[in-house]
Amino acid sequence: MEGKKMKRIGVLTSGGDAPGMNAAVRAVVRTASSNGVKCVGIRRGWNGLINSDFVLLDSSGVSHIINKGGTILYTARSLEFMEEAGRNKALNTCKLLGLDGIVAIGGDGTFRGALAISRQAEEKGMSLRVVGVPATIDNDIGCSHYTIGFDTACNTAIECIDKLRDTMQSHERCSVVEVMGRHAGYLALYVGIAIGATAVLIPEREVDFERDIVEKIRRARLAGTTHYMVVVAEGAGSAMEIGDRIQKEIGIDPRVTVLGHIQRGGSPSARDRETASRMGYEAVMTLIEGAEHSIIGVQNGCLVRMVMEEALQMKKNFQMERYQILESLTNRQEGDY
Repeated sequence: MEGKKMKRIGVLTSGGDAPGMNAAVRAVVRTASSNGVKCVGIRRGWNGLINSDFVLLDSSGVSHIINKGGTILYTARSLEFMEEAGRNKALNTCKLLGLDGIVAIGGDGTFRGALAISRQAEEKGMSLRVVGVPATIDNDIGCSHYTIGFDTACNTAIECIDKLRDTMQSHERCSVVEVMGRHAGYLALYVGIAIGATAVLIPEREVDFERDIVEKIRRARLAGTTHYMVVVAEGAGSAMEIGDRIQKEIGIDPRVTVLGHIQRGGSPSARDRETASRMGYEAVMTLIEGAEHSIIGVQNGCLVRMVMEEALQMKKNFQMERYQILESLTNRQEGDY
């Protein structure tokens, strides 16, 4: 569908920050600039549109940010934006700044906000096109096989756990590590396979404490192992409570580590920088070409444009075959050294 020529677009980051957001912002700004489109950075997510919190961006202004974690535009969640009155304030800012389109970098909530404001704009006779770029370390966006920040978060968790393993092995201890993933276990499972965890708990699989932890630690001990690594997605249970239960039921005194927000920080990996750059470019070209409200996702390793309304209805099937791989790799028997 042909739209009017883009003269000025906004770019914002919303929801939880993810390594690679800055690379996406940089790509949006530079792609816009090279196509004769002005770019406005909206600070603090949808709150920035409500409060007219913005900064003009050009190619030189986004130099040397591709390697930085976090987001130079800051991020926030906005309860006010969820209400029609709040979105009306945001639309007034769009009119004041002369925005023809918005690139929204974030997760599912960010995209639903983008769709809501675009529909409200249409009701008022305004033309405001929106494009979403998936960025969340949880990798839980239904329409995209990969989201910006996931690879970096995994590498950060792996580095931390590798260091924990050194001291756990030295003292012959059990370590229980909680990683992010309130509603999805992608991060926990990926990390668990990568570090050779004794056990991994994820929200997609109901936890059987005897089967999933006790028996695995027991088998590892009978096979000669004297240190154990249990990885827990925060949505599968509390690492502290799991550690207490291990102590009560097996008699092992575990050490509990909650990695928390350290997983969101740090310089983005090559994969996240490259993916974010391609997504940012594609988002701007989608606006320039007048396509429908869209989300730029990854399907089978390729970037795809998806109509936003349809994309938000998609569900991602959890790859349980990866859990089966983990089970096979951790199924140690007595005598296995």
